Amino acid sequence: MSEGYVSKEEKKIPIDDPTGKWSDLTLLPEWGEKFYDVYTVKKYGKWVMLKSLKKEYADDKKYQEMLEKEFETRYNLSHPNIVMVNDFELVPGAGMSIITDDVYGYSLRRLIDEKRLTPKIIHRLETQLLDAMEYIQENHIVHEPITPENIIFTEYNENLKLINVGYDQLSSLSEQDTQKDIESYGTVLMEVLDHLPAKLPKLRNVADKCISPAQPFHAITDIQLAIEKRSSSQIYVFICIFITIMAALLIWMTLSMK
Repeated sequence: MSEGYVSKEEKKIPIDDPTGKWSDLTLLPEWGEKFYDVYTVKKYGKWVMLKSLKKEYADDKKYQEMLEKEFETRYNLSHPNIVMVNDFELVPGAGMSIITDDVYGYSLRRLIDEKRLTPKIIHRLETQLLDAMEYIQENHIVHEPITPENIIFTEYNENLKLINVGYDQLSSLSEQDTQKDIESYGTVLMEVLDHLPAKLPKLRNVADKCISPAQPFHAITDIQLAIEKRSSSQIYVFICIFITIMAALLIWMTLSMK
């Protein structure tokens, strides 16, 4: 199994597959959810991850449909910072499962607990996490709050990957859906900042505003602009100046050709 998933709590599950397709099924409690278990397993000798219903929900049609709907939603997502979904299969010992790429790395929760946060991880939270969240919102995906448990950093280059993000796709998102995402980002960022030796007051102000009910951000782009130390008005002024210069240049070219 990938080194990043080694855990005192992991549990090897006996698997009976005479075809030899599946082997080394291992439960990962760290990634589990209310209704789901998460595993790593070898498929034809290659590590993948599984997400399947917990045993108490496995025979309930309502939850079976919920798992299948999540697969359909996540299968259509394609973003470098979201774990790729590959298939929906019956796996011995786990049942019907969403099959995803394996992620060689560590959860943000584990990195916080082990005091292994780095400047690169902070930068990934400022950029890659927001990019992934913006993509999710553009595709009108509603989901459970993003937490340190479902943010993974790859083992070698510390790239960020979201796992278990897509649950349902709507025709549009409500303001409440958007605000939930912003609040969850602020909550994650605040916890990270609380475990850093440096204070980073500007980033803490961003986290505060994400959580604040009085003057919250209204869109992911607002957070990105705040982190980049720019404002919407500054960009608007820049665009106006650019248009003015281009218009003046066009007039000058037109006159010079007469």
